[in-house]
Amino acid sequence: MKIVIALGGNALLVRGQPMEAQVQRANIAHAAQAIAPLASKHTVVVTHGNGPQVGLLALQSESYGAVRPYPLDILGAESEGLIGYLIELELENRLPKRQVATLLTQIEVSPNDPAFKHPSKPIGPAYSEQDAKRLAKERGWSVASDGKHWRRVVPSPEPIRIRELATIRLLVAAGAIVVCAGGGGIPVMTSPSGIVSGVEAVIEKDLTAALLAHQLGADALLLLTDVDGVYFNWGSMQPLPVHEILPEELRKHDFAAGSMKPKVEAACRFVEAGGKIAGIGRLEDAVSILEGLRGTIVRPAGVTLDFTSDEPADKRQPEKAALPQQKAKAPPWVPFELPEHAPYPKPTLMPRTPGK
Repeated sequence: MKIVIALGGNALLVRGQPMEAQVQRANIAHAAQAIAPLASKHTVVVTHGNGPQVGLLALQSESYGAVRPYPLDILGAESEGLIGYLIELELENRLPKRQVATLLTQIEVSPNDPAFKHPSKPIGPAYSEQDAKRLAKERGWSVASDGKHWRRVVPSPEPIRIRELATIRLLVAAGAIVVCAGGGGIPVMTSPSGIVSGVEAVIEKDLTAALLAHQLGADALLLLTDVDGVYFNWGSMQPLPVHEILPEELRKHDFAAGSMKPKVEAACRFVEAGGKIAGIGRLEDAVSILEGLRGTIVRPAGVTLDFTSDEPADKRQPEKAALPQQKAKAPPWVPFELPEHAPYPKPTLMPRTPGK
């Protein structure tokens, strides 16, 4: 089975923890312990969040007054290397016979994306409301509440193209565990003349993970975080856990922007585009989520796939991999099926349904 695993930034650095290197090492070792059993039996591609880390790098950059602060695309690349190195190290320690490769990954976004006018992606450490608003005034930040705390928020545009997709496919075909598109990837734009340049933004890593999983032909997308699944009426006196659901039913509900909403959107997109299963849940439950025992499972109606099989999808018996014979619903991002080496047209965002 081919699986894309998206490790949430808050699974790698628990809310409120000090952002010390040793704390992150310990957390990533814990993450590697959780996903190593899957990587030992299946084809696995790992992506990860970087919100706390890129925010810390931004603070460190601003604290040295002799040079201008580095832009977010460069800081995103730094965080991708930092976290990728630690994940690679810990996976190699647990799976010494497997090759693990970390790949810096550029992701194209549209200059017309409305996210540039409405920053929503939390990055950096958590603050009290008073401190967050003071820093916003002093540094020109946008800030917003993130659970019980407040954090800096930055633009989070839609991912529309994975520039290193062909390289990722080569590494996967060679049998490597690939760590890529960390933090949603390094945000870039392509000018009409073909010049590629970085962008001040942080792409939502869950949406990049869904796009990556689709384009790699993955069987499953696991979105691992620090909560045990999706809940309806979250924050109320009677939250209702969601164990298994169709994407069209899940889309009828609202979720908190910047936390569960992008995971729900990513899960729905992947399944609507033909994916067989998307799971949302706690990092420690990775194996159980794939088995359908924990977390929230999003799948199309009629799927009878054996989610624990380690056989390639094209080698399984038809009764195990059969999908309903219906045309996959087009997801709300830019077309998937462009030839890999064809000139990429000026990106155009597809309209979204209000409230989704």
